[in-house]
Amino acid sequence: MRKLKNVLVTGGAGFIGSNFIHYLFGKSTSGEKAFEDANFSGRIINVDCLTYAGNGETLEDIDKTFGSGEKDPSKRRYFFEKVNICDRSEIERIFKQYDIDTVVHFAAESHVDRSILGPETFIKTNIFGTYTLLDVARNYWGVSLDNPRDDVLFHHISTDEVYGSLGPTGYFTETTAYDPRSPYSSSKASSDHLVMAYYHTYGLPITLSNCTNNYGPYQFPEKLIPLMILNMQEKKNLPVYGEGKNIRDWIYVEDHNRAVWLILNNGKTGEKYNIGGENEWQNITLLDKLIELTAKETGMNESDIKSTITHVKDRPGHDQRYAIDCTKIKTELGWERKMSFEQGLLLTVKWNLNNKDWINHILSGEYLNWVEKNYSKR
Repeated sequence: MRKLKNVLVTGGAGFIGSNFIHYLFGKSTSGEKAFEDANFSGRIINVDCLTYAGNGETLEDIDKTFGSGEKDPSKRRYFFEKVNICDRSEIERIFKQYDIDTVVHFAAESHVDRSILGPETFIKTNIFGTYTLLDVARNYWGVSLDNPRDDVLFHHISTDEVYGSLGPTGYFTETTAYDPRSPYSSSKASSDHLVMAYYHTYGLPITLSNCTNNYGPYQFPEKLIPLMILNMQEKKNLPVYGEGKNIRDWIYVEDHNRAVWLILNNGKTGEKYNIGGENEWQNITLLDKLIELTAKETGMNESDIKSTITHVKDRPGHDQRYAIDCTKIKTELGWERKMSFEQGLLLTVKWNLNNKDWINHILSGEYLNWVEKNYSKR
């Protein structure tokens, strides 16, 4: 097992990254502690440039307890740096200042529709940003094929979308050929290849994981599940691409982060691991389930909500089906999904209904004022 002391988490103010940081500090974002503690005793350095999808408010509780709220500086275990991962000089400073021994690279532009409308940002962040982190880590750690190290690690978080689209049967495995169909998935595929290239060419100790669709607390409300819950509350139309027959595999975010934690501690250097929920749903069937749960929680009429479903023109290059074979991580590392979809979806519905202030700050742009107030002088 590796000893993780000073862990750089990129994109830690985003959806999955902020949940990961909460998990490492033993805080369940759902309000119902469902999993074992990570038993992490080191320091977290959260690097995030706080774009539209990153919200520093998400980690205020962590900062108050483990960060700036800790009166004894020697006991402080959480640090935030508002830095773009493409800024090499700042990334070099952070590695030196905090003596980084582990990188957990969540930071990415991740919305397919946005990548279709404006791919340049995805190329810069997902490819060049990953390159910058890899190259700084290689130089700071002084690794090479002739000078290997087993006390440092670069873990890269990726997506199942790099594999392309499945037919009605079959599953993505770690050896499935890449076949990305959107600017987003293409940029992630490129970053995956860079990570593996730095392992084979320079001896950089890496692990890589490809995960299916996440859901849970703090997900940005442009994504399917929180968007539909929000639209139901505001009595807006529920837009569904095409016939809604596209199939996705869903995993609760904390199950994903438990898998990442296992890989960080016990994963084999140079290996990639698929993480899946083994939980396939057609989009339209998932929406029906969301409507049922939201109606029960709010007292709204289920039939009235269903009448607002609106089928819209399908997305260009819309992959038909994703499904992960996660046999490798289950057999080699002993991971398994613990959150049932029924329970996880209900927790997610309740969280979105009970955290309207957070959602409104995101949607109104008020959180950008929070960023300016808290970080303009840093």
